[in-house]
Amino acid sequence: MRLYRLPQATGIDSLTQAEADIPQPGRGQVLVRMHAASLNYRDLMIVNGRAARGAPPANLIPLSDGAGEVVSVGPEVSRVKPGDRVAGCFMQSWIGGPIGPDDAASSMGGAIDGVLAEYRVFDQNGLIPLPAHLSYEQGATLPCAGVTAWNALFGGQTLYPGDGVLVLGTGGVSVFALQLAVAAGLTVVATSSSDDKLERMRRLGATHLVNYRQHPEWQDQVVTLTGGGVARVVEVGGPGTLARSIAATRQGGEIGMIGALTTGGEINPVTAMRKGLIMRGIYVGSRQMFEAMNRAITAHRIEPVIDRVFPFEHAAEAYRHQTGQTHLGKVVIRIAG
Repeated sequence: MRLYRLPQATGIDSLTQAEADIPQPGRGQVLVRMHAASLNYRDLMIVNGRAARGAPPANLIPLSDGAGEVVSVGPEVSRVKPGDRVAGCFMQSWIGGPIGPDDAASSMGGAIDGVLAEYRVFDQNGLIPLPAHLSYEQGATLPCAGVTAWNALFGGQTLYPGDGVLVLGTGGVSVFALQLAVAAGLTVVATSSSDDKLERMRRLGATHLVNYRQHPEWQDQVVTLTGGGVARVVEVGGPGTLARSIAATRQGGEIGMIGALTTGGEINPVTAMRKGLIMRGIYVGSRQMFEAMNRAITAHRIEPVIDRVFPFEHAAEAYRHQTGQTHLGKVVIRIAG
């Protein structure tokens, strides 16, 4: 089979195509023929050796998010069968409840090998069926960006129809958060520096649009548009936006701080304390969250937004496209037809 490895994480040029024998599933394991994978901001950090957990293991197979077809199963497998269309969970060991101290060590494409390969063996508990109406390319966008957005919206305080949600930019997590929030009857404020992208967000259901180039004090716009601030911020901007997100949140609201992006910088906590805000760290989510999200995706016929699909041979170009930050939604690599 063909696959990609990172002999050393020294940049996109270190991404190396290789060959290996097709692995065979053992007890409780499942062999999946991978059809598609998608990229996240985290993958750029890993390929450049800047991941939060330090340099990845040598010869890592990258990417956490992928979908494919079950080819064969080992003994004592009962959750899936050959022919099933599945996606892998970002953390293979986090089934439900609060994240455990060892779950991060099962994160694909970082702590352990990922999915940028024609075949991969999974533990049966680390797989989840795809919604029937989605293609493999669409299904490959779900494990990290989709589940992260779901956790940010529905893993904390209860949101009610009409509540305001602020999404920053037009990357994968923000677009998923918009789609899921709209399906739940929430009012979404979307920000971008591009009027064209904002128009696309409007067509996806955003109620209010703010161009932060035209309105540098965009938090004031959010407060005005929502009559006092939003109930939830899906915070992916990092230290450059967190203070403004705090200002844009209503009394008693919540900010979901997303993984690799909300790092560095110092924030004065006084405003957050006076407002009684909850600032909750989001590190993707559990398999149970993935299952709940898929039920919502199925019920509302939500289709993930894909910016561009690259062939397997051009994986490095997909990374470079992600780096350019011109995309709206997800960047996908097609592994098999």
